[in-house]
Amino acid sequence: MPNSVPPSRPSASSPEPGPLRAAVVGCGDISAQHFAAIGGLAAQGTARLAAVVDLDPQRRGAAAGAHGVPGYETLGEALAGGGIDVVHLCTPHSEHVPLALEALAAGVHVLTEKPVAHTLGDAERLIAAARTAFSEGGTQLGVCFQNRYNAPVVAMRSLLEGGTLGAVTGAEATVMWHRPAAYYEAKPWRSTWAGSGGGLLMNQAIHTLDLLQWLVGPATVVGGGASTRTLADTIEVEDTADIFLDHARGSDGSPVRSAFFATNANGRNAPVTLHIETEAAELRLRGALSVQYADGRLDTVEEAGALPGERSYWGASHWLLVADFYRAVRSGERFWIGAEEASESLRLIKDVYSRSYPAGEWV
Repeated sequence: MPNSVPPSRPSASSPEPGPLRAAVVGCGDISAQHFAAIGGLAAQGTARLAAVVDLDPQRRGAAAGAHGVPGYETLGEALAGGGIDVVHLCTPHSEHVPLALEALAAGVHVLTEKPVAHTLGDAERLIAAARTAFSEGGTQLGVCFQNRYNAPVVAMRSLLEGGTLGAVTGAEATVMWHRPAAYYEAKPWRSTWAGSGGGLLMNQAIHTLDLLQWLVGPATVVGGGASTRTLADTIEVEDTADIFLDHARGSDGSPVRSAFFATNANGRNAPVTLHIETEAAELRLRGALSVQYADGRLDTVEEAGALPGERSYWGASHWLLVADFYRAVRSGERFWIGAEEASESLRLIKDVYSRSYPAGEWV
């Protein structure tokens, strides 16, 4: 794929005059990473925050005051003046597609948090709209899978694509995190199918599932399930899942099997693990990457530290992804994690839901 290994220090320079004007839509927890990234680009003169949008007047007022920009209740109000070039969507999942479609229709670039959509049908609508927006006006849509930019992950991808390790023979990944009832009670949309489109898989583990299919190869679910193990009296959605995937990666054309386990019912937030075995080496990601070669050599790639105010389990690469998105906007090159690419992990998740919830709650 184009730009399959992202630059380690993406450039946001461009011949276009003046900074790109950004609006952050949704001023909850994750918006802090977008504000920080835009601030970094502002220091380079390539972007500036022009507006914030939030339905909640308290959050809206606090963000507008903190950053010295206008605050709007709706995206439509922010777009009405024509002074926005890029919108960052940091809203609940069910709002991603309607807001993205509104911005694209106005010719405004969109960078949305994951998941790309709430349902597969919405994802298809957004894919079609994004294709049209880019082909007709160069308007970009990107999705925040920032962990693809983590230095150990970039190194894994480079090694696997380099051809020196031989064929992939298997893979496993785990996400062992802790989300108590208070996490869902603080923001009730997280606990419902209508608000979130899912639980653990849509909210947390989607990042690791994305990495697994991106690193090992396009995947098909061959088994697995999702369930609520500990918070059935608090949430509708799942807190635990196991998935078995076949990847189109084998050197002889046969699929490669991987296993994936994730839970929010652990007693702590343990590091994500990702183990990929090849004919010539074992690659183990647990924060840092260790590469154990069959000939006895051992290489390591350390993970960058989290930025101030950034939670360690978010990864440390939001600013890299945001800078690369702005570089793509300025250059006119299609951003490499668009709606279509981001829909791959969504497709796998919805397949697991279809096996686990036959009544169709997940649709």
